[in-house]
Amino acid sequence: MAQNTEEIIKVENLTKVFGSGKKAVKAVNNINFSIKKGEIVSLVGQSGSGKTTVTRLILRLLKETEGKIIFEGKDVTDIKGKEKKEYWKKVQAIFQDPYASFNIFSPVKKVLLDTFKLFNSSYSKKEKEKLICETLESVNLRPEEVVDKYPFELSGGQRQRIMIARAHLIRPQLLLADEPTSMIDANLRSGILELLLSLRDTDDCTIMFVTHDLGLAYYVSDRIFIMHEGEIVEEGSADKIITAPEHPYTIQLIKDVPKLSEEWLTS
Repeated sequence: MAQNTEEIIKVENLTKVFGSGKKAVKAVNNINFSIKKGEIVSLVGQSGSGKTTVTRLILRLLKETEGKIIFEGKDVTDIKGKEKKEYWKKVQAIFQDPYASFNIFSPVKKVLLDTFKLFNSSYSKKEKEKLICETLESVNLRPEEVVDKYPFELSGGQRQRIMIARAHLIRPQLLLADEPTSMIDANLRSGILELLLSLRDTDDCTIMFVTHDLGLAYYVSDRIFIMHEGEIVEEGSADKIITAPEHPYTIQLIKDVPKLSEEWLTS
């Protein structure tokens, strides 16, 4: 894939403080990074490092304390109302717990149809159903086997694939994948990672993959950002981070790579 030099998103001096006074916690501390169109970039760090807070800030689900976010050359820091809804058409997310992300009283078909309703889609009913079928097939699910089922009737891997399908349904330009494999069986994780790679390669979707597992990040990423205690302490190409780490925290993360991921690193 040809290297694209055009930035899709840029984060400048981003800081998020929760609480105030003696109880203040600086979850994100003056971070800066950019992602190019068509890249898969991983944000890697242990629990509590600030990764999910960064994701929620980019999604505009949280208000930053300082700094700004530039998307496609436009400052989106203060967007509201219709502007935010338009932004969400272009920036979608999948989270680590697929079960918690669904209305358990709605079958899959309604969950996906409601996505169109949320974003005021102009598609006809027939067009929506066709797009749903195509999108489910793109994540290796047979529509006839899942559309009438409820979330509790599906496996963890199926629910996560439907989460990806729902995010992909409106063809976002940037997908934020926050620990999408952490709550599914190890033997299903590679399939989810292959799906993310496919979205990038077939639809030119830019992806920010958020994970605690450096091995998984290496498997899918063009570049990796290492996050520790609210700061990005190291960044570089996936190969550079693995073969020539500089920060002590990065070195420790490499030592902690699970055996499953080690197989990918040495293959």
